[in-house]
Amino acid sequence: MELKTLGRTGVRVSPLCLGAMMFGGWGNPDHDDSVRIIHRALDAGINFIDTADVYSEGESESIVGKALSSIDRSRVVLATKVHFPMGDDPNAQGNSRRWITAEVENSLRRLGTDYIDLYQIHRPDESTDIHETLGALTDLVHAGKIRYFGSSTFPADMTVEAQWVSVTRQLGRFSTEQPPYSILVRGIERDLLPVAQSYGMGVIPWSPLAGGWLSGTYGEGKANTSRRSQRLPARYDLTVPENQKKLEVVNQLTKLAEECNLSLIHIALAFVLEHPAVTSAIIGPRTMEQLESQIDAADLRLDTSVLDRIDEIVPPGTNLNPGDAGWIPPSLTDASKRRQARA
Repeated sequence: MELKTLGRTGVRVSPLCLGAMMFGGWGNPDHDDSVRIIHRALDAGINFIDTADVYSEGESESIVGKALSSIDRSRVVLATKVHFPMGDDPNAQGNSRRWITAEVENSLRRLGTDYIDLYQIHRPDESTDIHETLGALTDLVHAGKIRYFGSSTFPADMTVEAQWVSVTRQLGRFSTEQPPYSILVRGIERDLLPVAQSYGMGVIPWSPLAGGWLSGTYGEGKANTSRRSQRLPARYDLTVPENQKKLEVVNQLTKLAEECNLSLIHIALAFVLEHPAVTSAIIGPRTMEQLESQIDAADLRLDTSVLDRIDEIVPPGTNLNPGDAGWIPPSLTDASKRRQARA
């Protein structure tokens, strides 16, 4: 695989990043099998692994740590994330200095390492000043706990704000952003991707197969058996018009893939990797078979005529289902934020 530079960090990473969300109770509970999948990915040329504390409540990090214990850790670019609740303690979540400082130690322990290459804030937290978050992350870099830090699923305006605060407060900055991006979820093409490019940020898209919609196993007359569909049924319910539209698009893309003599998976991954802002696309296999079906896409380039066809099927900057954006501002979900207080 031809390596690419992760933003302006100087770190070289593979065009495919092994996502570890499916290792553990959320996906594959067999630790030894998950370790074999990780080792196979590394043998195939992937040198970038992404996990999170919340994945299977820390189990994913432990599995990754087990896999890394028998290889040269220094050859792997290791990323994990913090933000989502880890238990019932109201302070064991979010983007506060208190939680970030405590949880990085837990992640280091589970991963069996003394440093994390890329520590990411999993989602925005409007209750915490971004200065507080960036300050905590900068201190972790100075302490040698992490090498770089990034954001995940931050909208363009918050990305700009974070970069501005880093400069004006003389703090470290987000070196990367990890957004949802696929043929079905193209909203970030409007603003986030150009913003990331302007700040020299590495972009590491999650869900390039749109949560299984573009895996080739879901379409006309096929039932979606993905684990994600079980956890987020509203994203797949075909009584929802936006999801019905996704099914129609998947059918069109399947025909396009057949005309190109490619798998739908290869079309989907190659599309994401085509964008100049994208550094590495996160794949999240649960089985060895799923991994093998995706590895070869790393070096595939789609013909411009194929890319034009995709643009015709799903116009640039379009999210077929707005709920797939990954994060919706509380100003839209909480009516009280749009109304005057009442006695």
